[in-house]
Amino acid sequence: AYGVFIAPGDGYRNDKTTGIATGDEAEGIYAIFDGTHYNGGCCFDYGNAETSGTDTGAGHMEDIYFGDCNVWGTGSGSGPWIMADLENGLFSGYNAKQNTNDASISWRFVTAVVKGEPNNWAIRGGNAQSGSLSTYYSGIRPSGYNPMHKEGAIILGTGGDNSNGAQGTFYEGVITSGYPSDSTENSVQANIVAAGYSTSP
Repeated sequence: AYGVFIAPGDGYRNDKTTGIATGDEAEGIYAIFDGTHYNGGCCFDYGNAETSGTDTGAGHMEDIYFGDCNVWGTGSGSGPWIMADLENGLFSGYNAKQNTNDASISWRFVTAVVKGEPNNWAIRGGNAQSGSLSTYYSGIRPSGYNPMHKEGAIILGTGGDNSNGAQGTFYEGVITSGYPSDSTENSVQANIVAAGYSTSP
């Protein structure tokens, strides 16, 4: 796989999609990132965002975020973390500030998962080269984010409002309609590990 290298100022979006969750519909998102390429800028995201390219309010996007931005929520340690960008906040769990169960990431290749359905969502992650996924959060939506108001655009490397101060590298990803089971995601992780991600000599 060849990565998509995002430098600050770069990003991609498709505002005219089909089959992507809108409103409070369920969806699942996974991606593989370079765990060593990140910063604290807003926001290295992959997922579902506003179709206008502007901030239309809390709950209007649902994306995987990867980086060490600490303006909103954080996990344990100093980052980077897998979190969710739900608009007007990066969330590591229900608490808007910190979820100590959301571990700092140290792997070269990272499998990251965010999924959501009505008043329920989860963050999962793991080493894309070995082992299984861990669940960093699974539970109800943060205050002010139930119901969700997803709009169905797809973004990579920016925030929903086109905030483009972040950096990262994306290798692969999928956005599904419906809420994937943990067992389905575990099977995907096993396939990712079997694919043998590695750096070139």
